[in-house]
Amino acid sequence: MAVNTSNIESSISTKELLREYSWYKDTFSSLIQGASDDFFTKNFRIEFIGLSKNINCLLNNESCFVTKIKINEEYDMFFRLTEKAINIILDKVLGKAKNKFNINKISELEAKIITAFNGYMYDAIKPKINQPDPKLLKRNNFDMINMTFILRNIEPESKEAGKIIVTLPLALLSPEQIESAGETFKNTDFPQSEIFVKVIMGKTKFSLYDIKNLEQDDVVVFENSDIQKMKLSIQGELLDIHLNPNMDLLIPEDSDNTTGGNSSMSDAHNIWDSIEVDMDAEFDAVKISLKELKNIEEGLVVDLTSLYDNNVTLKVEGKPIASGTLVIVNDRYGVKINKVIAASSGSTNDSSQQAAPEQGNNQEQYPAPEDNSTPENTQSEDTSGAEGQNNGDENDEDFDYSDFELEDENL
Repeated sequence: MAVNTSNIESSISTKELLREYSWYKDTFSSLIQGASDDFFTKNFRIEFIGLSKNINCLLNNESCFVTKIKINEEYDMFFRLTEKAINIILDKVLGKAKNKFNINKISELEAKIITAFNGYMYDAIKPKINQPDPKLLKRNNFDMINMTFILRNIEPESKEAGKIIVTLPLALLSPEQIESAGETFKNTDFPQSEIFVKVIMGKTKFSLYDIKNLEQDDVVVFENSDIQKMKLSIQGELLDIHLNPNMDLLIPEDSDNTTGGNSSMSDAHNIWDSIEVDMDAEFDAVKISLKELKNIEEGLVVDLTSLYDNNVTLKVEGKPIASGTLVIVNDRYGVKINKVIAASSGSTNDSSQQAAPEQGNNQEQYPAPEDNSTPENTQSEDTSGAEGQNNGDENDEDFDYSDFELEDENL
C-alpha cells in the first residue's frame, strides 16, 4: 500500500495546525504538568507555547538532552530538554551548583534523573497515543509533530525558563479541530470595519502670556495650520489627511478675541510672560472605516464630517489647558474656547517645582468599543476611555503655570 504524501503534507499544514492548536494544548498540558508534579513534587510550572512540524525553528541552535523512546517497531518519539531547562531542574533537585551547568559534561547521575523524568512523561502521554495501523507503511520524515513547553521554577522570584520539546508521530494522534460557531469574516466586510484614530489639527508657538489670558469664547488661530490638511495619528504613526474644509465654520477675524502664535507681546512686561511653548490642538478620538484609512494612505481627499462636531483639546507639554470647537479664520484653522482647564498663576502648587515631561504622553488612548465586550486584560492596557466623546487623556495633568516660574535672580 502506497503512502499518499499529499495527504500527509496537507494534514500538517499551518492552517490545520491553527485549528488543532487548542486540542494539543488542552490534551497534553495537563499531562506534562501532572508528570512533573508527581516526579518533582510540584516544583515546576510547565506551559504549552508552541506547535510545529519544524523542529529547527523551536530550538534556535540550543543544546539539548535527547531521549528517544520506541513505541513499536516502526514508530518512536523524542523528548528534548534544553540546557537551560536541565539547569533549572538540577539546581532544584540537587542544589545550586558552584559552576555553571554544561550539557556536554553532564554526569551519569544527572543524565539518569533527566532520562527517568522523560520516561515518566512518556507514561503520562501514552494513553493519548493511538495503536499503529498495521496496514500503513512506516512513517516518513514529514509526519512528526513537535509540541513545545516552557519550564520554570515555581518560585516567583525565579525568572529563568527552559524548553521541553515533545515529538510525536502524527499518524498515532487523533487531533480535533475547532469549528467556528459564528459567521466567518468576509473580505468584503474589511473596508467597512472601523478603527479609532486621533486627528491632530496642528502645532504652534504660544507665549505664556497669551496662554495665561485665555478666556471662554476666545478664538485661538493656528498660524501654521492648513484648512485642507491635518495629521492623523494611528498607533504612533502620522499620516497627512487631505480634507475638503467645511466653510460653514468660517468666522470673521476679530482682533478683540482672536489670538495666534505670532502675538506681538505688546502687553508682556517680563521674561516669564515672553516664554514661548509648543501648543498642540488635537481632536477627541474619532472612528473611521478601514476604507477611509486606505484612501488617506493613498493621499486621496476624504470627508471626515465627524471632525466638525467633535471636541478639540489644546495641550502644552501633553497637558490640557483648554477645550473648544473647530472654526476657520480666513485660511487657517482655529479653536473657539469653551472651557479653560489650566490652573491659574496663583495656584497653590510649589512654585519651585521643576517642569518634567509626563510619562506616557505619547501613548494612544481611545474610547472603549461600543459593544462593551472588554477583554479581561484591558485594564492593564492604555486603551481606556468613555464611549462617545472623549474629553482628553484621563491621565493628563492640568497645565500649571508655576512649572515655568523663574527665580528672582533670573529676571
